[in-house]
Amino acid sequence: MSSAAPAPREATATRPSRGRQTLNAVIGLGLAAALLVWGLPYFAKTSWSDIWAVLRGIPPGTAVSLLGLMVVGLWFYTFTFTGSLPGLRHWQALVVNVCGSSVGNLLPGGGALGLAATYTILRSWGFTRRAISTSAIVTGVWNVLSRVALPVVAIIALRSGVEEDVPRALQDAAVAGAVTGVAVLGIFIAALVSEPAAQRVGRAIDRVLAPLRRRRAPSTMSVEALTLDMRARSLAIVRTGWLPMTFGMLGFFGVYYILFWFVMDAVGVEMYHGQLFAAYAIGRLLTAVGITPGGLGITENATVIALAAWGADPVAAAAGAVLFTVYTHLLEVPLGGLGWLVWTLSPKTEPPADGEDDLPGLS
Repeated sequence: MSSAAPAPREATATRPSRGRQTLNAVIGLGLAAALLVWGLPYFAKTSWSDIWAVLRGIPPGTAVSLLGLMVVGLWFYTFTFTGSLPGLRHWQALVVNVCGSSVGNLLPGGGALGLAATYTILRSWGFTRRAISTSAIVTGVWNVLSRVALPVVAIIALRSGVEEDVPRALQDAAVAGAVTGVAVLGIFIAALVSEPAAQRVGRAIDRVLAPLRRRRAPSTMSVEALTLDMRARSLAIVRTGWLPMTFGMLGFFGVYYILFWFVMDAVGVEMYHGQLFAAYAIGRLLTAVGITPGGLGITENATVIALAAWGADPVAAAAGAVLFTVYTHLLEVPLGGLGWLVWTLSPKTEPPADGEDDLPGLS
């Protein structure tokens, strides 16, 4: 009977968590729908009928070419994955990317679900838990640094124009991004270069988590020990993979900016390149907002507000924001379905037991 006693307590503890997750999902999706259905035409001072009229004017050939450009951007990102996980092939990295993104784009804060999907797929291909966790941390750092750098690059692009003022909001985002990027990069480099620094980071996290542990079952987990172990693995990855990972991020964001540029050109928004890149940077930065799935609704409105403030036709700007979201957010869902099919049909490899060599046994 003693073995069965904890079961009711565990069930009781998990129900509120699942309930909160469901409630957050409903609220997030509802907010995204409201921001798109009501907010977008409101801020653009137009109507959805006018927006659809612009979108219906996109030639089918243009739509297909934009889809091809999107796939090229996703392919560039495979270099970031393969650089962080030795043994991973590019087609596998593409499958992992679209599968994880499709899950993450469906729900607010879907990054955790995307990470779980990534873990499941990589484990089925023979990668160890240690290798997967190292890849997730290193690529996470590369993603953070890339996104917070975008506003800084946008300010440089705007200042290259002879008569363009830099909006205060963008200046604030650039400063916040620069500070965040320097902090993240500083902590990461310090933990890699110095073992004492890694110990201090681990101890600091242990102290923060200590109150949570006391309220839960006793745990022997030490973040300090995990940090030191992660330091050794991350250092090995960064030494050999920093170049392909950086190339992948630059290629991904670069191609997606070209996609943004072509989308705006297709709907009739013609602006100075610094203004276009600034609007693109604002949108990419806001995709990290976890209130709605992938910042859906927030990024579109911010992009339209920025473009309209710089003189773009609000209707065309709204149509361009919607079309860009179709390619960078919505189409990743059916692509993810195709990715899951490819993964289902792909040969699987039994992962090695914990503690064995971290090299994946790929088929």
